[in-house]
Amino acid sequence: MNHQPQYKLLAADLDGTLIGEDFVLSPRVKTAVRRAMERGVRVTLATGREYTATVQYARELGISTPLICYQGGQIYDPISGDMLHTVTMPRDLAEEAIHLARERQWTLCLYVGEQVFLNNIKNLPEMFRPLVGVTAHYVPDLATVLDGQLFKFIVIVEEAEGDRVEEELRAHMDGRLHVVRSHRFFVEGNPLQATKGQALARLAEWLGVARSEVMAIGDQGNDTDMVAWAGLGVAMGNAVPQVKAVADYIAPPVDEDGAAVAIERFLLDVARA
Repeated sequence: MNHQPQYKLLAADLDGTLIGEDFVLSPRVKTAVRRAMERGVRVTLATGREYTATVQYARELGISTPLICYQGGQIYDPISGDMLHTVTMPRDLAEEAIHLARERQWTLCLYVGEQVFLNNIKNLPEMFRPLVGVTAHYVPDLATVLDGQLFKFIVIVEEAEGDRVEEELRAHMDGRLHVVRSHRFFVEGNPLQATKGQALARLAEWLGVARSEVMAIGDQGNDTDMVAWAGLGVAMGNAVPQVKAVADYIAPPVDEDGAAVAIERFLLDVARA
């Protein structure tokens, strides 16, 4: 006999969770998400991507619940396209990031309004453009594009340098920006109020869903507070240690459809191995 799922809201990260580096939703993941929604579970995507790079996956999955984008800095209605919530970055912090990038010769990606600007277009990771989802404009001096709404910045790193850059950014921005490792090639600076955990809490309140009824799945440092906040926090098998440390359950890795395994186990009453 099928029972109503204990969890009424599922928040799933995209990259490294629902999709791997081929950027494709597997048949098993799509089936699991759709079956969960058929059983009455609200499903949202919680990602660092901007809206246009997120909504294509929401449409493929049939998701109608508001989407968490920009690490929680924006919440969008995927049906109307309306922005329901937004958090912006103070200009002086963006200026400070630009100054640091110039001093240390970092490749910096700045999100302003609906556009993305880069101070360097050489040697970008192959998956940069698919992850960003919009055309990135080359601007040698990013200080010239600070007049619009500032949402976040990304330092694009060599994988081996990511931890060092993250530590350095935290040392400079601690208490003023939320610094996270969102990908093996990305270290991000976001407004303090722009985290997936805060956005998920806001969305759950809007939907009238208790914290204990929320399930969240993620893999990178930017997923940590979301996984920790949820009533059931799931870390992917490929997750970084800090996410696994706060998780209630560790699923198989993304290349073994770990998100689908977790959904089947906790939302679909599939027999446990």
